[in-house]
Amino acid sequence: MKKQFLAHAIALAGVAVLSAANSVADGQWEGALLNGTSLQPINGATINIEDLNRNILVNTGGKFRLNQLKPGTYDVVVRLGNKTIHTQSITIEDDQTLSSNLIVQDDNEVIEEILVVGQGAQMQRAIDRQRYSDNMVSAINADAIGQLPDDNAAEALQRVPGLSIERDQGEGRFVRIRGINPDLNAVTVNGTQLPAPEAGRRAVALDVMPSDLISSMTVTKTLTPDMDANAIGGSIEVQSLSALDRVGGFYTLRTEASYEEHTQETNPSLALSGGNTFSLPNNKRLGIAGAVSYDQRKFGSNNVETGGAWDFDNNAALEELEQRDYSIERTRLGAALNFDYEIDSDNSLYLRTLYSRFSDDEQRQASKVEFGELELNDDNEMEFSSAARIAGDTGLAEVKRELKDRKETQEILSTTFGGEHFIEDWTIAYALGHSKASEDEPGGIAGAVFKQEELDGIGFTNTRKPTMITSAGYSDASAYELDEIEYTQANTKDTQTSVKFDITRDLYLNDYPALIKFGAKSLTRKKEQEENIYIFEDFGSAADTLADYQGGKANYDINEFGPTVDSTQINTLLNSLNKADAFDEEESKLATYDIKENINAAYLMTRIDINALRVLTGVRYEATETTFNGVKFDGEADEFIALNSKTNSDDLLPALHLRYELTDNTQLRAAYTQAVVRPTFEQMAPSFSDTEDDGDKEASLGNSDLNPLKSNNLDLGVEYFTGHAGLISAFYFQKDITDFIYQTDLAGSPQWQDYDEVETYVNGDNATLKGVELAYSQKMAFLPSPFNGLILSANTTLIESDATITTFDDGEQIGRDISLPNQSDVTGNIVLGYEHGPWMARIAANYKSEYLLEVNDISDANKDVYQAEQTQFDFSMSYKIMDNMKLSFDVANLTDEPYYTYVKSEKYNAQYEEYGTRYRLGLTLSDF
Repeated sequence: MKKQFLAHAIALAGVAVLSAANSVADGQWEGALLNGTSLQPINGATINIEDLNRNILVNTGGKFRLNQLKPGTYDVVVRLGNKTIHTQSITIEDDQTLSSNLIVQDDNEVIEEILVVGQGAQMQRAIDRQRYSDNMVSAINADAIGQLPDDNAAEALQRVPGLSIERDQGEGRFVRIRGINPDLNAVTVNGTQLPAPEAGRRAVALDVMPSDLISSMTVTKTLTPDMDANAIGGSIEVQSLSALDRVGGFYTLRTEASYEEHTQETNPSLALSGGNTFSLPNNKRLGIAGAVSYDQRKFGSNNVETGGAWDFDNNAALEELEQRDYSIERTRLGAALNFDYEIDSDNSLYLRTLYSRFSDDEQRQASKVEFGELELNDDNEMEFSSAARIAGDTGLAEVKRELKDRKETQEILSTTFGGEHFIEDWTIAYALGHSKASEDEPGGIAGAVFKQEELDGIGFTNTRKPTMITSAGYSDASAYELDEIEYTQANTKDTQTSVKFDITRDLYLNDYPALIKFGAKSLTRKKEQEENIYIFEDFGSAADTLADYQGGKANYDINEFGPTVDSTQINTLLNSLNKADAFDEEESKLATYDIKENINAAYLMTRIDINALRVLTGVRYEATETTFNGVKFDGEADEFIALNSKTNSDDLLPALHLRYELTDNTQLRAAYTQAVVRPTFEQMAPSFSDTEDDGDKEASLGNSDLNPLKSNNLDLGVEYFTGHAGLISAFYFQKDITDFIYQTDLAGSPQWQDYDEVETYVNGDNATLKGVELAYSQKMAFLPSPFNGLILSANTTLIESDATITTFDDGEQIGRDISLPNQSDVTGNIVLGYEHGPWMARIAANYKSEYLLEVNDISDANKDVYQAEQTQFDFSMSYKIMDNMKLSFDVANLTDEPYYTYVKSEKYNAQYEEYGTRYRLGLTLSDF
């Protein structure tokens, strides 16, 4: 029924387009906006024909094109922000194309300001993109990305209103949009959807992508029908550089060295980008642009954590405690090579490629204690038994020394070929995209454990940042015997191929400028995961002590750490053992599966300008077919059974966007949209373990029958533009999410009455999220010198959410309300900048209030893990030595802000981790 509806709608659109032709053959105007001195394109300005209520935002290469212009002579006004930088007259004739550039002379002081790569210029370009977009977006440009110590795309996006990031080892990794889990957002590169290299996830870790490869990033917060619908929070579009952005050759060379306070390591970074445009016979042009980036970082962190193992029924006694020392080496290598072929002003082709390789070599030394006491067992013998301990008390404990040593390499390759053709008032665009992401762990030590039982005199003090109380045997390496080694090999692949086309017809409806756009897209995605797990136990004569495998001193500042484990010697031991005998067939096969998705979509949308009101409306249809291949382990029969299944779903998603210019400097926005996001691969994994242990029946399974999440979104906003780089905005947003997905235990439910534990994922009732997003930015050009170089930018987002989760307890269903995980009630940024002459400086603060990180037990809210509020300060400054040479200095994490999570209240530790401050010195050479 929905397919028939969409087919009829597109057919009617074609009839409407053909019948809407005007009796007068209107004209067209095409050209480029250029600086009169250098003839370089001016990007980001707007061209306005006020008599016709027509305007266009100039983007790549300063190019513009206006169709369906009625014959006549008109005054054209070019503006940057609220400032007029050029005016002239043009004459449009019937059924003719006017090919005429706009040449802006450099006698206006504003033009010089535009062309300077500075904070104010970049902010103004981002504001104009937001102002003239059909929907609600936030933008950030390449030069702005480099003006703070942001190493990757994720860290650059944390400055955008409504966005926050999740960090790993202090580095930005995943991006949340308006408090929504990163798995519910989309990332595209040059229009091609990006797959996720990590197993089980849809979220793209943007730390894989070096910032040097990026030309711009746009965050779309309200979807239009011509966009993929898989973004409840929003969509992040990454654009790499194009040679047609400039005229002639250009390059930028950046070299940097950074110093890590914690590890006292100095690390290199190097990036080169450039391109050129070549004139070919018959006025054709070929643009070639490329970039390469290399960054190596050796750093580390100190950690103390409990995992939330507090017994609040026993005077907040602690069950276990762990100290961790991380040594990490991360290397990023990125490259891009892009081609633009301009056949003529009406026809162009392009090829965009982007490659990123991110290796993470991590070694983790851990000291673990499990508190306990001696108790009589069933044989009337004394044996060690776990028992929680109160702060300050000492007693027996089981102590383990553990090594984790593995290297993971993530790669992303994205290629997009496309074209754009203008045929009178028609625009035809198409793109073929292929992208592949992978994560490879060729073999690593998941855990090499040495154990000492019944060590006396062990305890702790301080419940927030626990400090271990130890006795003499704690640091005796010979007292720890080799207990177990776990070795893993894993590989994940996520491959996507898509083809799409879009057809647009410019027209007039009752003398109002309008367009009708329709198109289709087909996307095929395959996620493959393979893992081999080896468990080495019962070493016999090889059961040496830690003294035989002892490593160097840990770089640990929180407390006494004790002996470490040497990875080289453990690998030597592993090479002497028979891996086949240690293969864990059950866990390995359960972790291996593949999932294939086919999504076919079509859409229809229209846009019309009725005086000061712009209306965009339409509908998108998406049909999804998902195929699953995995395995079930039947513990009773001790056999593996293939799991193969297929599901289908379809969605019809309407959208309405309104933009109303209340005054010359004020506009109102409203939007109603729908989005649909499929479950993560981990949630719907075709994996089923059904076992019995000491009489307890246990099951763990993915849920291939999960419904996708669907969201109804309402957005309202007002924007007031106050001058150069000036904006005051306020937005209200609300999301009603159906079929919210969460993890639960179904043991005791009607289907699982005989089981003691059944871990799986289910669809819940509706979840809601609503909030307010406020932003302010201004360059203080109205102040007297030298204060007119000050720039202030601030934003905050206030959010509240609610979801209901349920489980079973003794056969009875129980539940409670929670906030959406990973959603801070308050996020905010404030940036104070200054630029004057060759000097530029910025200090930035990023704030996130506490949020629910993890629900450990639905029946006990005291076990919920929360991340504490965080405020990070960063500083950067630069000095232009000459026109093409700049010296920069950055400081990241000025105040050494730790990462802290807790249970029940901030008094009770779940994890505390500190990283140190990072300093960076760089030199940039550029020639435009």
